[in-house]
Amino acid sequence: MKTKSIFIAMMLVVFTFLVGCNSDNQASDGSEKLTVYTTIFPLEDFTKKIGGDHVDVKSVFPAGADAHTFEPSTKTMSEMASADAFIYTGVGVEGFADKAKGVLENEDVTIVAAGDGIELRGEEDSHDEEHDHEHEEEAHEEEHDHEHEEEAHEEEHDHEHEEEAHEEEHGDEHADEAHEEEHGDEHANEAHEEEHGDEHEEDGHDGHDHSDGDPHVWLDPTLSITLAENVKNALVELKPEAKEDFEANFETLKADLEKLDTEFKETVDSAKTNKILVSHAAYGYWENRYGLEQISVNGLSPTQEPSQKQLTEIINTAKENEIQYVIFDQNISGKIAEVVKNEIKAEALVLHNLEAATEEDVKNEEDYFSLMRQNLETLKKALN
Repeated sequence: MKTKSIFIAMMLVVFTFLVGCNSDNQASDGSEKLTVYTTIFPLEDFTKKIGGDHVDVKSVFPAGADAHTFEPSTKTMSEMASADAFIYTGVGVEGFADKAKGVLENEDVTIVAAGDGIELRGEEDSHDEEHDHEHEEEAHEEEHDHEHEEEAHEEEHDHEHEEEAHEEEHGDEHADEAHEEEHGDEHANEAHEEEHGDEHEEDGHDGHDHSDGDPHVWLDPTLSITLAENVKNALVELKPEAKEDFEANFETLKADLEKLDTEFKETVDSAKTNKILVSHAAYGYWENRYGLEQISVNGLSPTQEPSQKQLTEIINTAKENEIQYVIFDQNISGKIAEVVKNEIKAEALVLHNLEAATEEDVKNEEDYFSLMRQNLETLKKALN
């Protein structure tokens, strides 16, 4: 009898577990939930807010990941291949995305580029961290060209004096030598160009292509409306019977983003200065939208480090503008920015780039809006 009771109890536990698992995969209306994988934190948060009870959302990024350099494991890729959809920005921040798309398309996973329709802030709009580097390279090339021209000019005059001083047969010898030197210079120039060409290729970027523009669109609440709308449209296609819920949830999210946009405008408009010194050039869309000016130590990718000349210029600019704070990212080590901070005797602040939530963010149940309002508080301090 005792054995029978134990057996019944075990069956009840198993039944309860199976019912629980099944309910986790079902919406409140009894339909099966969509399984969606996302990349950056705003896409995860927007998908949860729009999808509501109809969607099970999972982030590819672990807590504190750097979106620029993250590569998913084989296990994660396998899990993504069984999902209904994969939502990523499509604007160049996720270096692994192209490889992942090729795998997931073969598994009939719906792939959504949430950044479709957003006009990226072009590289010509980016500030000193990129253009100074370009000008420095041009100046470096021009300097070497002038050096070669001067050497060729000196050699030409040397040959003229030697030809006047020597007999005709020696003149012929020098002519031959000049010919050899001329070709030697050509080979030296070719070697120089090849050497610096390799350097420029290596210096260009960190392996992730930002050549089409600034990918940090999610930090602009207005552009985030487009991200959210593309997410909503994808969910409607995947589960049309839940369209009304998706539409209503999107409208709520849109209103919240518009309110946040107003708060950013008011914060910047009422500030004493419009300049911030940041470790990573992630905040260019705040320049476009609100009139901020970011002075950046590193480029669009955190691995785009400044030259010594650029570093000196950044320090001088910070001193001239009496900047008292250096702003770091929550998930990226800013070693060079630390050098700048010490040099100008500034204090450190943190802006959340929202690429990925930290473990503390998850513990505190932060969302896009709570983190962006933390950023607003940081801006109020830095700008005043």
